[in-house]
Amino acid sequence: MIHPQLRRSLLYVPGNMPAMLQNIPIFSCDVCIIDLEDAVPRTEKDTARLLSRRFIEGYTQRNKEVYVRINGLDTPYFRDDLAQILPAMPDGIRLPKCEHPSHLRRIDDLLTEFEEYLGCEIGRFKVIASVESAQGIINVNETARASSRLVALGFSAEDYTANLQIDRPKTGEHLVVPRQLLLMACRAADIQAIDTVWADASDQEGFRRECEHIKVLGFDGKSLINPRQIDVLHEVLAPKPDEIDYALQVVDAIKGAREQGTGVVSLGGKMIDAPVVARAVRVLLSAKSLGLVDTDIDEQVIYGDADS
Repeated sequence: MIHPQLRRSLLYVPGNMPAMLQNIPIFSCDVCIIDLEDAVPRTEKDTARLLSRRFIEGYTQRNKEVYVRINGLDTPYFRDDLAQILPAMPDGIRLPKCEHPSHLRRIDDLLTEFEEYLGCEIGRFKVIASVESAQGIINVNETARASSRLVALGFSAEDYTANLQIDRPKTGEHLVVPRQLLLMACRAADIQAIDTVWADASDQEGFRRECEHIKVLGFDGKSLINPRQIDVLHEVLAPKPDEIDYALQVVDAIKGAREQGTGVVSLGGKMIDAPVVARAVRVLLSAKSLGLVDTDIDEQVIYGDADS
């Protein structure tokens, strides 16, 4: 499946910082993740919940998705996080320390209970979960399929390297295996793959190199800790002019083919089938978000006929 919802940039915003919360509407990221976990000291958890709830309730004209990172299921805080935040109707929850499929099944059950209590459609609240340990990577295939609410898995290199009791050099060679395993699990489960944060916000060149690396690997997006990282990431992930031109040709070709009752067509001597169309649509969705094209993508181009 193609995922029309772009999640290239997922910016963490501390829930206990009102000034940062108020700036969420002007940030150019695709997703804001209001953080109630690591960024918030234990003594400020209640304040962070209150500030975050008030902000989300007032943010009715949303120009991006809003998720809330709750505290882990192994803490005494997560139930209060859910009880205070879900009535404000965020788009979903970022679940930290998701090391086993049972963690997703548990949060799924809890979200269903809240949806029933709030009178929401079951499945309204989505989940982006973070894999943060060796055990999490070992279980990642099962975790990726554990809940229909799961739209993406994120990788947390800081916690992963701490768990392995190793340093995290900026070259990143020690992260190739977990990144690839998580990415393959996401593709097999048809969800999005989100890369880890770049912790040194002052090193923009290093950040750019890592963005280029994860683009080659095939990640859909990256978690961010600083708004200054957004434009760099979007620039690196942005499609090139020749990619856009080819994608437009593909979409036009497949439209013509579907009008003639077939899903396969040749363009420049090469067969254009579903995988090629999927790639072209992803390019155009990204290009449109950057104002590089104004093409609307017909759902039939994305999904084909219901019977096909």
